[in-house]
This record gives sequence, structure tokens and C-alpha cells, in this order.
Amino acid sequence: MYLLSRGSGYPVLFIHGIPTSSQLWSGVIDKMRGRFTCLAVDLPGLGRTPKDRYIVNQLEALADEIDRIRVEHCIDKWHVVGHDAGSAIAVHYAYRFQERVDRLALLSPAVFPDLKPFHMFRIIRRPVIGELLAPVVNAIFWNIAMRDAMEQQRAELSGVVEDFHAPFSGPLGAWRLMSVLRFGDPSEVLASIPAMLPQLLIPTLIFQGSRDKAVPEMFARRVSALIPQSEVIMVDSGHFIPLNNPEVVAAELLRFFEGAANA
Repeated sequence: MYLLSRGSGYPVLFIHGIPTSSQLWSGVIDKMRGRFTCLAVDLPGLGRTPKDRYIVNQLEALADEIDRIRVEHCIDKWHVVGHDAGSAIAVHYAYRFQERVDRLALLSPAVFPDLKPFHMFRIIRRPVIGELLAPVVNAIFWNIAMRDAMEQQRAELSGVVEDFHAPFSGPLGAWRLMSVLRFGDPSEVLASIPAMLPQLLIPTLIFQGSRDKAVPEMFARRVSALIPQSEVIMVDSGHFIPLNNPEVVAAELLRFFEGAANA
């Protein structure tokens, strides 16, 4: 997997969701790189990482791949941060390699099997209909839905959206998006996560956007109720909290992670 690395200090791993990339964290990393080594991956088929074949235990396989990155960079322990589907990967990683995670942060935690995919993605996930409508869904999603979800039409965000969109551009881009979105049914892929959460004995910070239409606030509250050492922070934001309000995310993460250093 492509790995972005910025700054110096205690390592922090950032895991994005679908269909974004490591650039989701650019504003947050800019504000944290002076105190931490910020590492952000591009998941398979997203950003600069080529698509890999999907397997039954995909989240476990990604957790193993992330730990190989830790070993390759001679990191003993690190903080781990995930957004959306990246939160599900972060939970699997923290569960499997708990001794390697100092503190955990989950943003818009899409971690429960009753998650309902974004309504446009439900269309593209359907056999035959998905293949036929993939170009239409792809165009509407990137040109309208994604830009609306950004909330702030700042000039710098346009480059971020282009980075998200890059793997799904060109003549076959719509079907590449369809392929990524069909990797698994949430009711199956996320089925094991609720039982993992009470076993995470790691201080955990949970962010939830007050206007998030993709992941309900109830999910954040449920995660907090299940993870023993956790707290929820509500942010004035939609779903893409790291893009819409990077100042708040960075400030809260700095507070949270520096608390570990003082513990």
C-alpha cells in the first residue's frame, strides 16, 4: 500500500474510508506534523494503491498488511486513527494487535452490520442494474454528491477531490468504482465488530459530525458504550470531518495523544 509520511515524533497512523484516499487527512496532518510522525495509507484500489483481489476476511488481511508496514518502519507502538470504513479496519487492527496500539481514534465510525450504504451506492451494488447505471452514478457522485458533502468549497479541497476521483476516471472508471463498492455486504463484513469493541482496552476518542448523513450519531454512541475507555466528541461537520473541520480534529487529537505521553 502507498504510504504518505510527514513530520517527526511519535508515530500516528491514519486510515481513510471509501472512496477517499490518504489526502483525506492532509489538513489534519499539516497541523500535527510538528509534533508527530504522521503516516497515512492508501487502501487497495484507492489513491495511489492498485486494486487487489478481495477475499472473505478482507478486514483481517488489511490489518495484517498494516502491521507489516509497522514492522518495516521499525515502529514499536503507534496511535491509530480511522475514518468511515477506515474505522472498521482500525478496530480490526487494534483488536488483533492491541499491544501495538497506544491510543485509538475513530471518526464517523462505520462499524456496525446494520450500516446502510449511501443510497447511490446501493444502486451500483446491484447486479446488472449496477453495470448499466455505473457511469451515471459515477458522474453524479463525483460532480454533485461528493462536492456537496465537502460543505466548504475551498480551493484547496478541489485538489483533494481530484485525488479521490483519480482511480475512477477514464473510460473504465465507473466500473472500477462499482468493483470497489461491491467488495462485501456490511451485514457480513462488519458482523464480528460489535463483539470486538468491549475487548479494546485502549483509550479511544470517537468523533461524530453533527450533520453526518452517512453514519448516524447512534453509531458513535454505541461504539462509546461498548469500548470501556472511550469518549465522544461532536463536531460541527458533515460526514467528511477531517476535511470540513481539520482544525478541531487536529486540536482534539493533539490533546488526546499528548495525554498519553503524560500518563
